[in-house]
Amino acid sequence: MAHLLREVGLDFVESAPVRHVFFREISAPPEAVFHALAEDVPGWAQWFSAVTLARPLDGGARREVRLKGGTRFEETILAAKSPEVYAYRIDLTNAPGARTMVEEWRLAPAGTGTRVQWTFAVDGTAPFRFALGLARVGLGRAFRDAVTSLDRRLASAAR
Repeated sequence: MAHLLREVGLDFVESAPVRHVFFREISAPPEAVFHALAEDVPGWAQWFSAVTLARPLDGGARREVRLKGGTRFEETILAAKSPEVYAYRIDLTNAPGARTMVEEWRLAPAGTGTRVQWTFAVDGTAPFRFALGLARVGLGRAFRDAVTSLDRRLASAAR
């Protein structure tokens, strides 16, 4: 059953009770990475293995995302500043125990490539927060695998 989450702004990324921050440097330039994140929303299913569907809504102001295992999200874009930051708030989900969720992708030049930083900021019931604490390693692996796959995809598209 889907439920509405609390509306928050981008500042929640810094104040969330649970924050997981991951980063990785890749060879693709920031502009290409930003395009893949913010402008090629359906492409997420090609490089982020947990994503089975991603599609823009309301002219790109919102998104629908579905994950393997059946988790669903409807999201509102909070920031899309090329090529530096792309962030969204989850407004509706079927994830039990979630109260507030924001994800932020920060991009910075790193040599000829990009330093990609993903912050997963959440609040929820005590069991939800506990489970996300345990999920940190898996989330980190999913991030690393996704960004590595994205880098490969962008390199082959540039050829």
